[in-house]
Amino acid sequence: MFKKRCVIYPKDVQIITGKSERYGQDLLNKIRIYLNKKPNQFITIKEFSEFSGIPTKDLEDYI
Repeated sequence: MFKKRCVIYPKDVQIITGKSERYGQDLLNKIRIYLNKKPNQFITIKEFSEFSGIPTKDLEDYI
């Protein structure tokens, strides 16, 4: 049985947006600040979806 991930990484942001991996790191850090998360906490696909405005269903196609 194959399980999908529930967190998003900078490489995923790079694939989704077509921008650099560094951009993905910066964007995830902005989301952490916005959500008052600590630097070591993960960003979920749902949180990324809400922040970016991209539907979760569309994001799952890339992950």
